[in-house]
Amino acid sequence: MEGSDVSIGHLGIVAGAFDSLGIAGVVDRAIPKKRQHHLTHGEIVKAMVLNGLGFVERRLYLYPDFFSDIAVDRLLGDGITIEHLNDDVLGRTLDAIAEYGPTELFNAIVAECLLASDYGTHCLHVDTTAFSVSGEYDADFDSRDMTITYGHPKDGRWDLKQFVLGMATDQHGIPLFLQTFSGNESDKKTLLTIITQLTENLQHPGKVYHIADAAFYTAENLATLGTRTFWISRVPATLNEVKALVAADLTLQPCADDRYRYAEHVSEYAGIPQKWVVYHSAPMQERQEKTFAQRLEKDKTKAETSLRKLGAREFACEPDARIAAEKWLQEHGLFCFTSLDIRSVTRKTTKKRGRPKADEPVETVYRISAEIEHDPDAVADRRQKLGRFVLATNDLDLSPDDLLMNYKEQGTVERGFRFPKDPSFRVAEIYLKKPSRIQALAMIMVLCLFIYAMTEFRLRRKLQETGETVTGQTKKQTQKPTLKWLFFRFRRVRELRFRAEEEVTVLVTNMTPEFWKILRLLGEEYVNYYL
Repeated sequence: MEGSDVSIGHLGIVAGAFDSLGIAGVVDRAIPKKRQHHLTHGEIVKAMVLNGLGFVERRLYLYPDFFSDIAVDRLLGDGITIEHLNDDVLGRTLDAIAEYGPTELFNAIVAECLLASDYGTHCLHVDTTAFSVSGEYDADFDSRDMTITYGHPKDGRWDLKQFVLGMATDQHGIPLFLQTFSGNESDKKTLLTIITQLTENLQHPGKVYHIADAAFYTAENLATLGTRTFWISRVPATLNEVKALVAADLTLQPCADDRYRYAEHVSEYAGIPQKWVVYHSAPMQERQEKTFAQRLEKDKTKAETSLRKLGAREFACEPDARIAAEKWLQEHGLFCFTSLDIRSVTRKTTKKRGRPKADEPVETVYRISAEIEHDPDAVADRRQKLGRFVLATNDLDLSPDDLLMNYKEQGTVERGFRFPKDPSFRVAEIYLKKPSRIQALAMIMVLCLFIYAMTEFRLRRKLQETGETVTGQTKKQTQKPTLKWLFFRFRRVRELRFRAEEEVTVLVTNMTPEFWKILRLLGEEYVNYYL
């Protein structure tokens, strides 16, 4: 009797999602197969996605090894074996993606698989992150508008070159756009580029808000977008107008979320009429209070250094010295003088050493000698204003509650970046020697997130529509399971295949009634991989 025992696990769900979205068809129409290799580019992209969402410690050059314990013909098609998934085939597909354009290919997938559905694109959250790479990567290479070079690494790897990945997601965390940038590109420019491209490529009948962090908020960017593209951004705390607004005595109104209060303000920054809203966040204040005392001590150290420099200055008269002392106090509002002494000093007008002689000309100058401490009233006022921040939008009709709610969803794109950088996914291991392939692999990363987020959203929506629940990570019933937890639960599902004489028997083991319920909710394409 001959037989085999291979894993299906959660990869049947991944394959079902890939099929239901019709991704292979989009890929094959964009980059049709030109050589005589066995698989189409669409099938190879599917294999890459299966590997990318496999949650294993594997690199691309270990693809055959990755599939050695997996039901390849079930997941990829009859007659397909691990020998078909060699390095050359994978490399050719990455090259074809790079030649076509990773951004353009991903846009085509989004346009066909998502925008025709009812998922909505009310809010577009935009952000960037940097990926460190190994290798030399000379400036003269085969890449589009991207230089792998040294930049400002967010992972602290100053010794490695990097590239920047820009991404936009909708309010459900589903990526809608990606673009790679040079490793030294400024966030101010990349965020504007992404928003501009989104405005051109994604059409939506209603209002669409482009949401970005404070790096986006510059006079040049706001002027470029004008008033027709709606945006929401945190305003940089370094602006003088923001500093004054945060420090002002404001009458704050309660938000719908009782953890927040707000006060509205009108601004014409960069010549663009916009609404600024000052928010007070109770959770933020609680966090900031933990480090408040440390920051007070740091401020005192800086203030004492500044005061010593003031004490070294010489003034022509006592009133000038007293005016300088008062000015210093105004500039350091958290402090008060515990002592202030204006001392006169007589000295020679020449640079000769020793005491002045009786007939030698002298002059009198004045110096400041002072001691400081924290002003209790000023410290109490500063403590009371912890937890404040300013959000801005050029939609003057947007309510403070909606402005806050939309901005808080910015975490969806940040969580999306954690996805390709998560060591359990391993697609963040950038080792490829051709920069153009790195750009193509970045597209595969985001495509994995697209499939993951779409599947999670579909399942949660089906659970809400049907009133069904599944077992969550806390062992309680839920309508909002994470897909990663469900993937973990499917890990023991395997295919047993054995031949007795001329008859072949195939069994799928370790399936449960709840697993079948999950698959039926997702759709027939998912069920078929486990039959």
